[in-house]
This record gives sequence, C-alpha cells and structure tokens, in this order.
Amino acid sequence: MKNLQKGFTLIELMIVVAIIAILAAIAIPQYQTYVIKSQVTRAMSEASDARVLVEDCATSGKVQLGTSRGQCDTTTIVGSDILQGPSQSGPALPPGMGVPQIQLPQDAAGQGNVVAQLGNHVQSRINEGKITWIRDTNGSWSCTVDTKIGAKYAPAGCPFKP
Repeated sequence: MKNLQKGFTLIELMIVVAIIAILAAIAIPQYQTYVIKSQVTRAMSEASDARVLVEDCATSGKVQLGTSRGQCDTTTIVGSDILQGPSQSGPALPPGMGVPQIQLPQDAAGQGNVVAQLGNHVQSRINEGKITWIRDTNGSWSCTVDTKIGAKYAPAGCPFKP
C-alpha cells in the first residue's frame, strides 16, 4: 500500500520562514522611509497653510502677532501632533501639540517666514528637524528643509539646501 504524505517536511517549512524573513528585511526599512517622508510632507503642508495668514496680515499692514485689534491673530492655525512650538497668540495648546512659528513681514513687500519644527509623535530620525517657508520681498515663497531632515526625506516641493 502507498504511504501518502501528510503535511510539510521540516526543510519546506524552513524555506518558507527564510523567504518571509528576507521579505521582512527588505520591507521594514522601506516602510520606515515611507512613514518619515509622509510625516515631512504633512508638516510641510501644515506650515504652508500658515502662509495664507502671513500674506493676509502683510497686506493688511499687521506687523505684530496677537489677538488685539490691528494685530495678526494666529489662533486660526490648528495644532498638530507632529510639530512642536507654542501658540504665538491665544490659549496654550494641549500637551503633545505644536504649531508652526511665524515671523511677520514689516510691510506688504517685506520678508517673513514660517518655521515648522518636527517633534512630539514624529519618527525619531527626523525629530527636531525644521521646515522653513521663506517669503521674499516680491511676495514669493520658497521652502527648505534642514540637515536633520536632509535630501533623503525632503519632499519635491521643499528641497534640502546645504
């Protein structure tokens, strides 16, 4: 009578485990890079939203941050769990939240900037990294990332400039 094989041999199981280990060794670093790039892109976008406020304040002649009449009110900027930085006007943010920091231009043709510092729930490799949106005297904006983020994780719209 023929003896039918039931189940897998040890060598077959070891081969499957080895293949899974090789795939995991390739996939995990790629996934971490993807997560870091997505966090940097998200922070760039959140800092970019503050540019509208800076433009509005610059064209309205508001050169000081605050909530009083004639001041630039930054309370409309929503806190983020991947940024660090206190509210520049208005109530304190909840723990683990931060907002981009704004430097207003002194007039409609002045220079200003928006700086987003990564922190709180961000991946440790880019913790303390900064994304800076700079407004030139023509009213044009450019974006750069610092060395902590570097060229490897910088989004296409915000290159690394050493």
